[in-house]
Amino acid sequence: MPCLTCDPTVNAATSTCRQNPWTPAFAHLSAPSAHRQTRGMRDNGGFFASPLLTALSSSSIPIPAAGVGPSSTTMTPQERRSSASLALIFAFRMLGLFLVLPVFSLEARKYPGGDDPALVGLAMGIYGLTQGFLQIPFGVASDRFGRKRVMVIGLVIFAVGSALAALAPTMAWLVAGRALQGAGAISAAVTALLADQTRDAVRTKAMAMVGASIGLMFAVSLVLSPLLNAALGLGGMFALTAALAVAGIAVVLWWVPPEPTKHVEELPTSLGASLAGVLREPALARLYFGVFMLHAVQLAMWVALPAMLVQAGLAKDHHWWVYLPAVLGSFVVMGATLFPLEKRGYLRAVFLVAVGLIALVQAGLLAVASGVPTVTGLALLLFVFFCGFNVLEASQPSMASRVAPGHSRGAALGVYNSLQSLGFFTGGALGGWLVKGFGPQVLFGVCALAMLAWLVVAWPMQAPQLRAAPAHPKAG
Repeated sequence: MPCLTCDPTVNAATSTCRQNPWTPAFAHLSAPSAHRQTRGMRDNGGFFASPLLTALSSSSIPIPAAGVGPSSTTMTPQERRSSASLALIFAFRMLGLFLVLPVFSLEARKYPGGDDPALVGLAMGIYGLTQGFLQIPFGVASDRFGRKRVMVIGLVIFAVGSALAALAPTMAWLVAGRALQGAGAISAAVTALLADQTRDAVRTKAMAMVGASIGLMFAVSLVLSPLLNAALGLGGMFALTAALAVAGIAVVLWWVPPEPTKHVEELPTSLGASLAGVLREPALARLYFGVFMLHAVQLAMWVALPAMLVQAGLAKDHHWWVYLPAVLGSFVVMGATLFPLEKRGYLRAVFLVAVGLIALVQAGLLAVASGVPTVTGLALLLFVFFCGFNVLEASQPSMASRVAPGHSRGAALGVYNSLQSLGFFTGGALGGWLVKGFGPQVLFGVCALAMLAWLVVAWPMQAPQLRAAPAHPKAG
């Protein structure tokens, strides 16, 4: 049966469109034209209104696909395509970042100014700082101007920053390149688009694909980094990072599904209104607190872990023997626990258990640091850590995207990703200070208390209710 766009004589409330018989006719219609543009596409000129980026930002493709109910936990072909393509963008971007980290502090000494530890530390950390400050503006921009448009801009900035770092003649230029890399802060836009293109029932699974791609790239980088550094050097690895960013742009342009159409009345009235709405919501505030704590603890514990592995007798070049099996094994555990238990209504319980597991891991590391560490003991603790960490990495952004209003989803995930980046920065800085001044035992004790504080804050949480596909305003 045709929709109103195809045949204006049919009934808008009961008819369906021949393009997709499962979609109500009025989903494709809005006056005065068949498909309204977003306010950003309508009102803004210049770069944001260019034909290519305008084409990126709108689509009339409905979600979900035909034949799959809103509560089904089976992904549609378009949801699988969206999840895989956006996970690949994260993978390209994060692989480039992770590859340089294991060798950065050593290779930076070869640059003029590389003998200054403070400057080397600044070059490593400034990426997270610029990310933290710019995730919110990029997220809000994606609400107003379109997700894919903002993703392309961010990847271009990231590629330029990588190229600058590759050509850097001194540490000062390397710091500038790393800062520009961080300025391509697209995490909020990517996760918001993934939320736009998936139903609530499969959202955690989609976010888990992104989290798995990041975790896998971390493990792969531990293996590849020494080999690529020997072949290409630090400059060559930054050049490879730029090439991966360009590949990410190609994925955005030609593989990521088009965005669902956004309607003018769905947009926030202002930046202040958008941020105020997502900052006042208690459920989002708990998630913001949690993502900050999780990543602060993650980076803080890694200040001491490599030295403990060396002390246990495992050479630095072989640390991936512990990391890779722990990461891969934890993915299996996540798939066997998180998804079926969420489907049965136990998401809150799984979430709180994951937080508690990481607190117990910190207590275990405190005990190990007080004695003689062993490779087996550390490997077991890391496996348990990644089991909890991957569950939280998948479920937290999924819940944030479901709690946030659709018109401010980019802003909500911008705040979320900003606090994630600031958690990295805080964890690294605080972890280094604690280890230097008080030793690893105090570090792990503080991390355990931080996780217990998160458990207390998270305890009143309720799992978001599943919603159907995004509602479309009725015609007229």
